[in-house]
Amino acid sequence: MANVDLSNLDLKDLKALQKDVSKAIKQYEERRRKEALAAAEATAQKMGFTLAELTREKTKPRAASAPKYRHPENASITWTGRGRKPKWFMEAIASGKSPDDLLIV
Repeated sequence: MANVDLSNLDLKDLKALQKDVSKAIKQYEERRRKEALAAAEATAQKMGFTLAELTREKTKPRAASAPKYRHPENASITWTGRGRKPKWFMEAIASGKSPDDLLIV
């Protein structure tokens, strides 16, 4: 590795050197990433898979939550009890109702 006497460089040269070093680091990391990816793909193929098959997440779709609370005057408006409280729920609580009064039985 070359030793560079940084004390003899002016600000412009130091910034140019910094930019060159950052670029070289990014190129090195990208090259290593590609090498690792190629090695992983080769290993997966030896075992009869593609890398995409091994890295694909298999998740089950979430089931919709059942409503837990019902609007006191309009039964078609409901809330699961998750997430942000709806305005009608907060208004009902402010008017003296308890959350238990709004539960769907």
